[in-house]
Amino acid sequence: MRRYDCEKQFYYRAQNFYKDVPASEEGMMGDFVEISEIDLEGSRQFLKKFGPGKAGTKRALDCGCGIGRVSKGVLFPVFESMEMLDMMEEFILHAHECYLGDYADQVEAYYLYNLQEFIPPTKRYDVIWLQWVACHLTDKDLMKFLMRAKQSLRPNGVIIIKDNMARQGCKLDPIDSSIIRQLDIMKNIIQTAGLTILDVEKQEGFPEAIVPVWMIAMR
Repeated sequence: MRRYDCEKQFYYRAQNFYKDVPASEEGMMGDFVEISEIDLEGSRQFLKKFGPGKAGTKRALDCGCGIGRVSKGVLFPVFESMEMLDMMEEFILHAHECYLGDYADQVEAYYLYNLQEFIPPTKRYDVIWLQWVACHLTDKDLMKFLMRAKQSLRPNGVIIIKDNMARQGCKLDPIDSSIIRQLDIMKNIIQTAGLTILDVEKQEGFPEAIVPVWMIAMR
């Protein structure tokens, strides 16, 4: 099978998988909805290192936003306005019409896009947040997106990736087309994209059954 066909199938499987995922917190968290608040608090504390007084607080972009769980729990309380991106229309509609509540008034734009095809506006965002979505891009497409994202940061802006990181090597889940990369492999992709890593922190408080989750800040 040609490489192009393999990549096309890789992305098709992910889109097909999420068609069956309910637009709810349970759907966003899989079988681990009970750790949602632990996850959000870890993200809030990590963001504080780069938020007010460092990066600006005018606008953030939530990539792979789903129904807006991270936007609602982490980003909306900090930023004046939000832009949200996801490939699933059902998730974005549920976010706008129901889940976000009054926070929906702070959303400047919703983008119905696959991340590998999205070209963010230049010099627009103080923070770009990618949680459990970098894993759905090939190495090449992740590197290219990070290069584009770098151009879309405002002065002192940061990109934050939060994702599962393999203890060794890379692991492909053929069901949802996610790639769990070793932390050093992720760092190499980031640096190859021309970004400087500012901080790396492990999410604490998750069950042992969960592949370790790490947060990486870069610009």
